[in-house]
Amino acid sequence: MAIKRGEPLKAARSARPKAAEPVKSNRAGKDQYISRAVAKALEILQILQSGNGPMALNDVARRIQLSKTSAFRLLRTLEAAGCLTASELGKYALAPGVHSAVSTQTVARLLRAGIPQMQQLSRQFRETTSMAALFENRIEVIAVVESPQPLRLSNIVGHILPPNASSLGKVITAFQTEERREKLLRSYGIYPFTEKTITHRTDLEQEFVRVREQRFATDLEESVCDGHCFGVPIFGAGGEVGAAISVSLPKARVLDAEHRKTILAGLRAAADRIASDLSGD
Repeated sequence: MAIKRGEPLKAARSARPKAAEPVKSNRAGKDQYISRAVAKALEILQILQSGNGPMALNDVARRIQLSKTSAFRLLRTLEAAGCLTASELGKYALAPGVHSAVSTQTVARLLRAGIPQMQQLSRQFRETTSMAALFENRIEVIAVVESPQPLRLSNIVGHILPPNASSLGKVITAFQTEERREKLLRSYGIYPFTEKTITHRTDLEQEFVRVREQRFATDLEESVCDGHCFGVPIFGAGGEVGAAISVSLPKARVLDAEHRKTILAGLRAAADRIASDLSGD
């Protein structure tokens, strides 16, 4: 997380497409409820995950049996969502982390459910919103909708988050088993980023207890000076936490305790909607 001035608005690395309507699963066996566009987007991710390397538009269109225009729209949507990266040669590849322990289908579902809610939060608060997911040994940013304001906190898709400092890192780590928490802490390390970063193990365990009790985490100048960030978990059907969303803003724009409560209420409502959408897939 970093404070930036005067950069153009970004959402998950590039201009945001219009979000698709959530698609419910076909439990009754009626194919008319399945989105062909979503199915083709998942097919693209699966093809790129197979290890064939970066692919050009023509190759992707041929593999998924769509016109180049239709394939390009899907590729740009996936790129904007942070699932793909495009080289200067016009070839597309999976974004960092998408091909690892979390399946491409899981990331795609999170993005499809989460980005519309992030966009709504960004409109409501005019601040940067981010979503992160738990991978095998790390927590990684998978989507960003940046604040339109000249002075803002910024984030980057693919950024690996510190489990002891970032609000997203802390809130996901807190809800893991003790063994998984230890693995995340060992993999990243416990480093000080500012004088307010929690680095003592006893203090950190107490912080994780507080996060579990209150169901949110804060980053109050712990990862970057003059930055505040609030993160809430996205609960799975069984109560597990594999993802979270946050709102980040300069310390100077955090007005008072009531303002913090409003931000947390907005985040919780968005997380609940994402969880509900995911449970209906």
